[in-house]
Amino acid sequence: MSTENTAPITSIANIGTHVGQTVTVRGWLYNLRASGKLLFPIFRDGTGTIQGIVPKAAVSPEVFDTLKDLQLESSLTVTGKVRADSRAPSGYELDVEDVKVQQAVRADQPFPITLKEHGPDFLMEHRHLWMRTPRQSAILRVRATIMRAAAEFFDTQDFTRTDPPILTPAACEGTSELFEMKYFDEGNAYLTQSGQLYIEATALALGKVYSFGPTFRAEKSKTRRHLTEFWMIEPEVAYADLDDLMVLAENFLTHIVTRVLEKHRIDLKTITGAEDKAAKLEKISAPFPRVSYDDAHAMLEKAFAEGLIEKPHVYGDDFGAPDETYISNQFDRPVMVHRYPAEVKAFYMQPDPKDPTKALCVDVLAPEGYGEIIGGSQRVDDYDLLKERILSHGLPLEAFEWYLDLRKYGSVPHSGFGMGIERCVAWICGLDHVRETIPFARTLNRIYP
Repeated sequence: MSTENTAPITSIANIGTHVGQTVTVRGWLYNLRASGKLLFPIFRDGTGTIQGIVPKAAVSPEVFDTLKDLQLESSLTVTGKVRADSRAPSGYELDVEDVKVQQAVRADQPFPITLKEHGPDFLMEHRHLWMRTPRQSAILRVRATIMRAAAEFFDTQDFTRTDPPILTPAACEGTSELFEMKYFDEGNAYLTQSGQLYIEATALALGKVYSFGPTFRAEKSKTRRHLTEFWMIEPEVAYADLDDLMVLAENFLTHIVTRVLEKHRIDLKTITGAEDKAAKLEKISAPFPRVSYDDAHAMLEKAFAEGLIEKPHVYGDDFGAPDETYISNQFDRPVMVHRYPAEVKAFYMQPDPKDPTKALCVDVLAPEGYGEIIGGSQRVDDYDLLKERILSHGLPLEAFEWYLDLRKYGSVPHSGFGMGIERCVAWICGLDHVRETIPFARTLNRIYP
């Protein structure tokens, strides 16, 4: 069917560098439209999509008939001349000259995901195939850049990556929401919800460190913000206080957004459709607004009095999703809410010396109602206070003896935060549900495929 050719192989993402040239693209048939003696196939290769133009008179009968009868998602290599076209979504089209089919999808077993509307259960059940659609592929490309940029930021700031264990004998904040397993003859072990305690140890060895890996939480939540398996990046810095940490967090997020804008403006448009997400992201720059817990509470009180929110916020409670949404919607960039009541925060957070009822902590809330994307704090650095906090939280002291050792031998003020990759992807891509941010989501009711 096809004749041997020596056209250079290129990706669709780089096809704009070959205008006027004949190239070969390796990929799949995403869609096909016919108008008389003219075919309009759309090809995808994982880096993007491009429309082909196939006039019957311009190609061999074999090429035309093969394409005309080909089922969607058949794999192929296509050769053609690249032409600039401002009307095309990518800015380019391909005048097809030749096609070689690698594997033809059977007509009696068509690709199950079509351009019609499918429900979320159907799509998640077919996640292994749903990822092939342009929007889902674009999300995963943005995710990859976010992960690369996150690591790049710390690597270029002289941080050392140190990987904590995934199996742990205890938890940062108790074990009620962790996955438990039997660990040989050593008793119970848990899938980690955070590497923080362990990278505190490496920070006191190396100064500036970060970890990057999967984390797990057995929280029985069905909200659009929660997964049971997700990826977390966690820096920890010796001789850093809460103010240092907030500067680090805003520079970190600004770097990630900058990298996404450099590489993915077309992808962002594919994901969000008509919404100009890039324009919103261009406003993300340091410094971020800083709001104390007390001021945020006052903001919510005023909003409730004016009928802008349905429920009043109870002073001393953590903020719920509606509270975070209202607060973040008052700003066009992430907002840092700091110094929460110590009682609602973890045992390892340093009390504020000016008001010991407050913890030296910060939550970074993303705009547009995406909630907390970063949570961090200055850590307790005094041995006696940390021991007291462990006991008062009902945690087993023997499991934390090694953690207490860090306060016996050269303890210093130190701080760190954690950012869940999936919540960051949801915010940057403007997604309604976090399940679309990861190749295979694990939720309360889903572990297939």
